This record gives sequence, C-alpha cells and structure tokens, in this order.
Amino acid sequence: MFRSLRENGPALLVPAAWLVVVATLLGLVSTHALFVAHVVMSVLLVAFVAASWRDMSDGVLRTWKLVILAGTPVTLAGVAGFLALAGALDVPPDALLALSLFGWALLPAIGFASTGRRVDAGGRIYDIGAVCCVAGAVGVAVAPSVTWTAVAIAVVGAGQTAGILDATLRY
Repeated sequence: MFRSLRENGPALLVPAAWLVVVATLLGLVSTHALFVAHVVMSVLLVAFVAASWRDMSDGVLRTWKLVILAGTPVTLAGVAGFLALAGALDVPPDALLALSLFGWALLPAIGFASTGRRVDAGGRIYDIGAVCCVAGAVGVAVAPSVTWTAVAIAVVGAGQTAGILDATLRY
C-alpha cells in the first residue's frame, strides 16, 4: 500500500496544493489552512524522497529527486513566512512567501524540461508543463489583481497536474 501511495500520491497532492493556494488567495480558505498545508507538505516531501531515494538514483527520477530536494527548503520558507505573518518570527513574511510560491512554480519547470527531452512517449506534455510553470510565474509577477493572480496560479497548477498525471498513468 505504501508503494502505491508513493507512486500515485503526487498526482493527487500536486493539484490539491495549487487548489488550496488559489482558494486561499480568493478568500475561500484561511491562511492558517495554507500554513498547515505547508507544514504537511514539508513532512511529505521529506518522507517521499527518503522512501524513494534508491528508486530515484538516475535518469528522469534523479532530476525529480533534485527538484524535491530543492523544493523542501522552498516549502519551509513558506512555513517561515506564515510564522512571520503571525508574528512568531521577526523576518519579512512577503519575501519568504514569494520564495515559496515562485520556487514551486518554477522548480518543476526544470524537471518537466528535462523529462520532456528524455522520454520516448509524451514529451510534449512535459514541454507544455514547463511552459505553464514559467508563464504562470510571470503571470503572478505582473498580475494586476487578485483574480488574475489566481488565474496565473491556476495555469501553473494545470501544467504541473498534466505532467504528473501523465507520469503516473504512463509510467
């Protein structure tokens, strides 16, 4: 069962994570819920990479292991940002939260670009995923309103979801 969770969990967690971000941005979910999601995701990232360390030792999976390793401190920056928002840390929360958002928007673009070059089938979906990551990050940076920021984040989420679903179903 644990192996099945490891293999299929990311296909559920990636879209769920971006949905919570958008819902928080739109005021449908509290920032505390997003804080809790960051804490849970930090634990899951470490558990996932530890449990999958040997399986992710070369090729495309090694690239994704490096993305996850780089993404763990990015997620922890989000945790620290929420703690700073609550007054528990004396650091500027906006920079930490931006690092978390833009880090997770852009780090998977590297994995998708690498995956797209290495796979025999489905390469285009990974190229589209990489483009969605970058386009969404740029969209967030220039968004004139909360609504457009939510749309840009949805673009990131859609691209990453398409890539992870393809990897889960195809491989």
